[in-house]
Amino acid sequence: MAYNAFLADRIAQFFTEKKVSFYEKKMFGGTCFMVDEKMCVGVLRDEIMVRIHPDVYEESLKKEGCKEMNFTGRSMKGYVFLTDDAYDLEVDLQYWLQLALDFNPLAKASTKRKSSKN
Repeated sequence: MAYNAFLADRIAQFFTEKKVSFYEKKMFGGTCFMVDEKMCVGVLRDEIMVRIHPDVYEESLKKEGCKEMNFTGRSMKGYVFLTDDAYDLEVDLQYWLQLALDFNPLAKASTKRKSSKN
């Protein structure tokens, strides 16, 4: 299994209950939840990737189960990985998902790559 489908369902349920318009996009061998055409939250194996405000990044890393997102060999400020210690309880999962949703309006969308087809 590339990603924890039950965990993805918990995230989808939270977004649905909050009436957040989102869609899932397969990427990085997992699934990513896109909000306003921006990567908001993702699930890779049994970890959650959360995009948070850079101002709360350092403080967030001190919380149990939260670690740097080091996907390419260097940490990406504003992105963290969460282990089940950080999201096992529903209230904890909701905290992290709300943090991601709060930052989403401020987050920059990735630039679209131009197709080489003419």
